[in-house]
Amino acid sequence: MYINEKQLKEFILDSGLVTRKDFDSSEKEAEGKKTSIGEILVNKGKLNEDDLRRIQAYVLGIPFVDLKDQKIDFQVLSLIPEPIARNHNIVPFKQSGGNLEVAMLDTDDLSAIEFVKKKVDLRILPRLTNTDSMKAVLLQYQKSLKADFGDIIQKEATILKNLAEGGDGASESDLKKLAEDLPVIRIVDTLLKHAILQDASDIHIEPQETEVLVRYRIDGLLHDAMVLPKNAGASITARIKVLSSLKLDEKRLPQDGRFKIDMNSEKVSFRVSILPTYYGEKTVMRLLRENVSGFTLEGLGFHGPALELVHEGTRLANGLILTTGPTGSGKTTTLYTILDILNTPDVNISTVEDPVEYQMKRINQSQVKPDIGFTFSSGLRSLVRQDPDIIMVGEIRDNETASLAINAALTGHLVLSTLHTNSAAGAIPRLLDMKVEPFLLVSTLNIVIAQRLIRRLTASKEKYFLTKAEVVSLSKTINLDRVLKSLKEEKIVEPGATWEKIPFYKPKASAESEDGYKSRLGIHEVLRVSPTIKDLIIRGATSAAVEEQAKKEGMLTMIEDGIFQCVQGVTTIEEVLRVVSE
Repeated sequence: MYINEKQLKEFILDSGLVTRKDFDSSEKEAEGKKTSIGEILVNKGKLNEDDLRRIQAYVLGIPFVDLKDQKIDFQVLSLIPEPIARNHNIVPFKQSGGNLEVAMLDTDDLSAIEFVKKKVDLRILPRLTNTDSMKAVLLQYQKSLKADFGDIIQKEATILKNLAEGGDGASESDLKKLAEDLPVIRIVDTLLKHAILQDASDIHIEPQETEVLVRYRIDGLLHDAMVLPKNAGASITARIKVLSSLKLDEKRLPQDGRFKIDMNSEKVSFRVSILPTYYGEKTVMRLLRENVSGFTLEGLGFHGPALELVHEGTRLANGLILTTGPTGSGKTTTLYTILDILNTPDVNISTVEDPVEYQMKRINQSQVKPDIGFTFSSGLRSLVRQDPDIIMVGEIRDNETASLAINAALTGHLVLSTLHTNSAAGAIPRLLDMKVEPFLLVSTLNIVIAQRLIRRLTASKEKYFLTKAEVVSLSKTINLDRVLKSLKEEKIVEPGATWEKIPFYKPKASAESEDGYKSRLGIHEVLRVSPTIKDLIIRGATSAAVEEQAKKEGMLTMIEDGIFQCVQGVTTIEEVLRVVSE
């Protein structure tokens, strides 16, 4: 649909959203580049895309619709397939008689309208909408698909009862035949696609006494996804073993494997672990989205002095940067983000990992294979002969790897790695336990980052204020004065603010999320190994003494950083206390 540029300019000026000065300069630029003034204003940040769409809708004389809180009938939603809706930003939302109203972000996308016309024998009425509405409707596709997938699995699972009888005692050829049967393939494909749509990080397939329980880990918490008949378990496990190239007839020993699938042009790698249990083989699959890029430290939750310290650490030519925390706390993602910052044409970066979680361009990534003797220590020993500037070791697990990492840091390399400790200060005694000499540690260790992942609140959160009693209660476990000082220094709250006047937030159920949370973010503590902390290490001080000194030098602990994020409306106090135990 053609938008009259003269009318568009008039409406932009009349809207009062852009100053005359910005409008005039943008108009000259648009004439020079022979493009629309609206596009120039959006690119320069003088006008946001949603406001421009509202103006365009007005000029075109077509309605602008807000669909954020509308529940769309699945019969209408399914008129346009989800991949087309997602790729072309076009969603159906209302059918009346022979008309179908579709919401779009770009009414110039004629190919999308033509495609929909071919698919449905209805008159298409285009409407403009905003990005939030589009996201909300695309999320409804996922929820509807969840119900649809559940129906498929239940239907196919009844067919499996006959196929799986005697599966436990079947030969390898019988199991292979079973794994290649169409109902089994459909169920496993459905499970995998469902997990990807749900943004799950892990799939658990657990045989019980009378059934098979399937659970997904979403935003760090396990959720029951579906229950399958007991007889389906052996067939599903066999199918996953075929995909992972594992031994089908081995049911007494644990097995590990990997496979990949493509879904909506996204490559997802599955790391498979199969463990014999009392009622059969339990399967856990970790989902790893490949070619992930575009992470930033700010996007991961770093801010203020902690962010500056990490950037300072990346500018050093040698030394050791560690990330610590339990399994699944985002340590590797933080390291990859730091590698992305360091990944410039003038440096050679090599890694040894278990497994390679994200594939990164221009970085030489190796995966350990302990069964053939390729361990972290042997891999690291080889890496230092590959003329690297920067080395990333997936994890320091033993004395030998610790010693080699320290030596590599001493000999002019910047080394990044992870450790399993509960706090940043706890990394120091852990390394000393691994027989690292204190004088070598103080010469190499630059930065230690400890972290946890917290669930984010959705936009429909509910504001509230703490009572004096709640402030006193919270002060018993958290140093609120230090948090308030940081909030004021980073200008998050007014200089004269007190806790009773600072808003906090609670989760609120919405179309976007049933429990009020969606996605996750890191909370961190960043310990810089300063000269005073080096003295403490040499003197054999405890991790508590090291942490106390780091706090004096301005370090926010994880729980304090969590409260900082609560004030910003990112999460709740309950969520912070759930993931961080002091």
